[in-house]
Amino acid sequence: MLDILILEDDPEQRLALETYLRTKGATTRHAPTIAEATARVNEKMPDLVFADLNLPDGSGLELLEAVHAIDPEVDVVMVSGQTTIDAAIDALRLGATDWLKKPADTNRLSAVLASVKRRVALRNEVRDLRGRLKSLGRFQSMVGASRAMQDVYDCIERVAPTEETVFLVGETGTGKEVTSRTIHELSRRRDKAFVPVNCGAIAVNLIESEFFGHEKGAFTGADKQRKGYFEQAHGGTLFLDEITEMPIELQVKLLRALESRQITRVGGNELIDVDIRIIAATNRDPHEAVDDGKLRQDLLYRLMVFRIDLPPLRDREGDIALLAQAILESVNNEYEASKSFDDTTLARLATYAWPGNVRELVNCVRRSHIMAKDDVILPSHLPDIGSGPASTASSANTTAAQGDGIGVRPGMSIAEAERLLIEATLEQNGGDKRQAAETLGISLKTLYSRLQVYAAARTDD
Repeated sequence: MLDILILEDDPEQRLALETYLRTKGATTRHAPTIAEATARVNEKMPDLVFADLNLPDGSGLELLEAVHAIDPEVDVVMVSGQTTIDAAIDALRLGATDWLKKPADTNRLSAVLASVKRRVALRNEVRDLRGRLKSLGRFQSMVGASRAMQDVYDCIERVAPTEETVFLVGETGTGKEVTSRTIHELSRRRDKAFVPVNCGAIAVNLIESEFFGHEKGAFTGADKQRKGYFEQAHGGTLFLDEITEMPIELQVKLLRALESRQITRVGGNELIDVDIRIIAATNRDPHEAVDDGKLRQDLLYRLMVFRIDLPPLRDREGDIALLAQAILESVNNEYEASKSFDDTTLARLATYAWPGNVRELVNCVRRSHIMAKDDVILPSHLPDIGSGPASTASSANTTAAQGDGIGVRPGMSIAEAERLLIEATLEQNGGDKRQAAETLGISLKTLYSRLQVYAAARTDD
């Protein structure tokens, strides 16, 4: 049964349309103004909207845009007694499903209802399938069934259909680019370009040209006009990875471009309109980056409309084996092989803290695939990934509470006990030196100094 919202200020027109729709088994709600219709949408999103073009408080196109800002897949049919070609084109360009002239022809109405019913049934089927796959640990190209990843999936589903800017925060290797691609693939921009940019990997003297493009002759070597990342992503999504690594002087120009939605190529004067969605990412605390002078505060406020925190692998209980199997399946397909993990190998993978997160796990699986001569990957085929608890703070605290959990014993030198404590704390924090230093109550500089001493000692040995 379709739930239909009617935006119509003429009582007779509204009653006629409502009566017909109910004979077709639909449930209807109505509103005489855009403000009231918007409130109805916020209460519950309908399957279909019939919106009058001319209303006391504005144009029905405003409701069309409001609906599609929340869910671009909802059908909106514009209705007007004064149809013009230009108005119809504007409505269809903004995503209207159809355009009907008052009084609506019943044959056209019937065709619209039949088409919408099919689309709603398909959308519901896709959503049900996506929900089942989520529970099994598959969400688009993302893998993980843990509670932490289910929360990430829920955030993606909420924000992807909108046009809002997304800010991803997570350690190196947690899958920020995969997450950004997933958001793009679930958005209305999915058929347009996805342009990923590593802000820390571009030469400082070229970064403005890379972002905004340049005109022929703008500088030595500019032998032809070039479109920058903003123009390349027009209509689609621009992913700014490691945004805190962007030179501070360019952040001013980036902020201006984001606010005006216009850019000027290097060496040019023409203002060029750009229609893009921004997804930014960083592997450090963004507020600390502001304090350290690495990120402008006004740019942070502009970017952090919807923040998603990506969990480190050590906090994704049960996901290591699932991810390892998925990575192995991909490598098998790449090399037309059929290798599998021994159970003890999967158990060994699950005991490691993975400071490099998913990226480190990918490299581990690939190396193990090469090392295994037969079809079964054994623990002996794994690189030296050490041992120790992989995830929770509780297990870390338990280990720390045990006197011999880190190998401290009577008669040991204080220097050796200190080394064991530092290395164990670093491991328990997944290699995060800043967090380990805070846990130990020492400065980050002191921690780096100690680690250099330990590394030099191992080299001498």
